[in-house]
Amino acid sequence: MRRLLIDLEQPVGRHWCGGDAFLTAWFNALSMSFPLGEQFFIDAVRNGFKALPADQQPRWQAEMQGFVGQEATHRRIHSLFNAQIEQHGLVNAWEPRARERLKLVEGSDARHALAITAANEHFTALFAEWLLSHTEVLDGCEPRLKALWLWHSAEESEHKCTAFDLYQALGGSHSWRKTWMRRVTLIFLTDTLRQTVDNLRRDGTLWQWGTWSSAVRHMMGSKGLLRLSFQPWRAYFRPDFHPSQQHSNLSAEWLAQNTALFTRVGTA
Repeated sequence: MRRLLIDLEQPVGRHWCGGDAFLTAWFNALSMSFPLGEQFFIDAVRNGFKALPADQQPRWQAEMQGFVGQEATHRRIHSLFNAQIEQHGLVNAWEPRARERLKLVEGSDARHALAITAANEHFTALFAEWLLSHTEVLDGCEPRLKALWLWHSAEESEHKCTAFDLYQALGGSHSWRKTWMRRVTLIFLTDTLRQTVDNLRRDGTLWQWGTWSSAVRHMMGSKGLLRLSFQPWRAYFRPDFHPSQQHSNLSAEWLAQNTALFTRVGTA
């Protein structure tokens, strides 16, 4: 586990992402989802671990603790980031909606929460790979904020298999895995769009030409996230899919090249 050595007690600029209103609003929207989402993922993996037969738990102990440690660190640092962007008049409408929806799976089979977590982790891994492949998206950012997003992306690649493997270990079916991915896809994309639009509206940049040209370029252009992520997203529905099949060295390379930005904590 790593502790990122950046200061988030200092104010964050209104258009901190290289002066780009759309990218700033979109990254801000994603960050707004992280504290609650990552707590849900932590709880899902902990409960999944507890549901394992006792003789299997020792094999999973270190991986579970590493997952929890990384996600707890991400939750904390994005909470600090969110407190700064709220100073710009932004309102997190995503979290209350998500909190109400998550109540629907409280007390259900642990595999449902793990399937939801695995689907979300797949989305996050796709985003992380895209960002690590296109770091120029963060050109013009303050170094501390560029470090925040690339560090988070690099660590996501390290634990993207945990919830998926736990779901499989508990006998989770391919059918339910597909069902939850369909649901998560609809909910995640809708919530991201709603929160990004609301951020832009409150920022006063919703109807500016530059906002929408940036959105089209970064989402649907030749190097756009949605365009490049469609095939890897669709692969999740294959019966033989495993997150490790979509792997590159970008995460390990970034972490190896940026050791001055963090300190190691514990053994994860």
